[in-house]
Amino acid sequence: MGFYDRYILPPLINLACSSKPNMKQREKIVPLAEGEVLEIGVGSGLNLSFYDTDKVRKVWGLEPSEGMRKLARKKLVGSQLEVEMIDLPGEEIPLDANSVDTVVVTYTLCTIPDARRALQGMQRVLRPGGKLLFCEHGVAPDHGVRRWQDRLNPTWHRFSGGCNINRDIPNLLESSGFRIVVDERMYIPGVKLLSYNYWGSAVGD
Repeated sequence: MGFYDRYILPPLINLACSSKPNMKQREKIVPLAEGEVLEIGVGSGLNLSFYDTDKVRKVWGLEPSEGMRKLARKKLVGSQLEVEMIDLPGEEIPLDANSVDTVVVTYTLCTIPDARRALQGMQRVLRPGGKLLFCEHGVAPDHGVRRWQDRLNPTWHRFSGGCNINRDIPNLLESSGFRIVVDERMYIPGVKLLSYNYWGSAVGD
């Protein structure tokens, strides 16, 4: 990991992902988590304050970036939430099958190189009746916006920690074995190339 990825990128990602529109999206999804929770790509811990400690027993926070984990730990000072950080990427979930009640993934599927493999792992660890809560940006419905997403994605991907701006989130979920139960989507405030959001819940087939 180079200097840019270790020291420059984490605060930049934290700044971008903590915009007011993004935080409002997180607030719609994260409080729905319950039981034992696996958060994929906990990042700098932007979701941690939204968990309902009356409903959540523990959060496993999967995050491969040391810089991001350091930022997340700072947010846990004085928190009543029990969080265990896991230093692994999304494709390598070290938990047992049928071991968590909720999986939370927000603004993370865009960066996981093998997103389908990661989603299959999420389905594996969910208990029967468990749910995946998701909020992601992705491919836009408008042809003109999609065209520019496709053109700019290679350059964007290189300098943004592996983020892809043109992933088809519903297709990713369904082709990985999930059935979408709640499906919301719209442009949130911001640059159109980056601001088409998908959010809701899904269960394993």
